[in-house]
Amino acid sequence: MEDDLALRVHERLTAGPGLRPVGAAEGHRFGLWDLASLAEGALGECADPDSFTASHEKRLRLRLGATGREYAHNDDYRRRYWIRDPTEHREGGRPRGPLGTVAVDTWPSGVGSLRVSSLYVHPVARRRGLASSTLDTVYEACRAEGLHGFRLDTCWTWQRSVRYYLNRGLWVTSWKHALGLARLSYLPRYEVRETEGELTFLVADPEACAPGVTVPLLVADTRDGRLRLRETEQYARTRDELNAVRYYARSTLALHLAVRGLPLVRGEEEWAEALAGRWCDIGDPEGLARKIDVFEQVARDDGWRLTGLYGRSSHSRHD
Repeated sequence: MEDDLALRVHERLTAGPGLRPVGAAEGHRFGLWDLASLAEGALGECADPDSFTASHEKRLRLRLGATGREYAHNDDYRRRYWIRDPTEHREGGRPRGPLGTVAVDTWPSGVGSLRVSSLYVHPVARRRGLASSTLDTVYEACRAEGLHGFRLDTCWTWQRSVRYYLNRGLWVTSWKHALGLARLSYLPRYEVRETEGELTFLVADPEACAPGVTVPLLVADTRDGRLRLRETEQYARTRDELNAVRYYARSTLALHLAVRGLPLVRGEEEWAEALAGRWCDIGDPEGLARKIDVFEQVARDDGWRLTGLYGRSSHSRHD
């Protein structure tokens, strides 16, 4: 399945210096890099994917179960790329090897956005901004072709990835099967400020003449092990056409609270609604608290590593 706008985005990605399409004979190698990403996130095993032996690959895929299965790839649905460093010089007339991977769908999802997957940077190439520049490249290519941006999913238990995406300013747009995050043109830049036990969620002021001016929308703190969530006057005045901001501000702040181990439940009534299935896809913090329970239980059942997760502070949610 392909879309003309999406294909033009891929033309831009292919023409740029930071990405190289995966060749016809490189599919299995890309699959091994995907496997390395899964093994690191789920099992805590960090390794060089190009050093995998057949027995090592088999062991990892067995441990990962269905998640680690290698599927036949179809370029009609997504295009795969090697990440490379455009600032590196060529040596001997040949470019250096790949430093990471990314895949981008060939059909828009949601409202005018492309889904990103398989984002991974080799351990020796980290802390050089490669993942950030790759996401920027995808976003800019989408905007140049009239799309709003990109979406991606990550696992709650992969805390390093979750915190990275939040630090990048991605908005939380779903928690149905995994954590869905996005960078979309109709969602403004936001920041979360932590002062004296309060977390304030602010967004860029659309009416400000100077750049960098922000306005607070939500303020969260805790009392007696419960969440207190206050809406500001600016939040109450938000116009109808900005409902996406109103809606996703609550879910995005909820995830920022969760990674800090802070309570997500305001009271017994709200928690009962979450247990009954309200906010199971996206919405108020209690919905995220319930889904975290589910995500962590599924990870335990699959034998994934769980360290430093919100479950350790579950008593502050609803006990």
